Amino acid sequence: MSVVSAATELNIDVGRAGQVSALLDRPDGARRLLVLGHGAGADMRHASMQDTVRALTQQGFATLRYQFPYTERGSRRPDPQPTLLATVRAAVARGRELAGALPLFAGGKSMGGRMTSLATADGGLEGVRGLVFFGFPLYPAGAPATTRADHLAQVSLPMLFLQGSKDKLAGLELLRPVLERLGARVTLHVVEGADHSFVVPKSSGRTRSDVFDELARVAHAWADTVAGA
Repeated sequence: MSVVSAATELNIDVGRAGQVSALLDRPDGARRLLVLGHGAGADMRHASMQDTVRALTQQGFATLRYQFPYTERGSRRPDPQPTLLATVRAAVARGRELAGALPLFAGGKSMGGRMTSLATADGGLEGVRGLVFFGFPLYPAGAPATTRADHLAQVSLPMLFLQGSKDKLAGLELLRPVLERLGARVTLHVVEGADHSFVVPKSSGRTRSDVFDELARVAHAWADTVAGA
């Protein structure tokens, strides 16, 4: 089991958007580094991000989570897409510096993951081995569609989709056909009964920690395969 040290607070320069805060969690014996963007209604210190980092740390991931400029300002309204993409690129560049010889991965929760995929499709993210999505938001609530995934055809990297079977932003009946068309570079792992936040019914007998530990174990096995390839 990895030994967790206190998170290191950092700043990342996003050009015209100014600086944003970031947290580096690097356990002893880390085997890879994952750059993580948060969801639209959260920030890097949200409980879901904390749970994600805790579980990933136990699986040998170092993580670099970061704010988007709007959350740095204390706003709830996401920045325009160009600013979000510039933030992803700046965070990944900082992650590349921090990773050293460690394999580098990128992704995030919901919006953070989707913006990472958009940045990858639009010019790439240097040094990144693969993308990890914790609940890819295929469409807004109540408006089922697949156009938000159109850009994934331009992503050549391996991609891991961690999805809840009851996710109201990504029904599996729409998501599965999209991912199947992308071929072997995609891996889908479904958490039965989980919603977009990976909350499962009490009747499942599973705790929140159980679910996030599952996600981290899957990410660990997938990342080892990708890095080995």
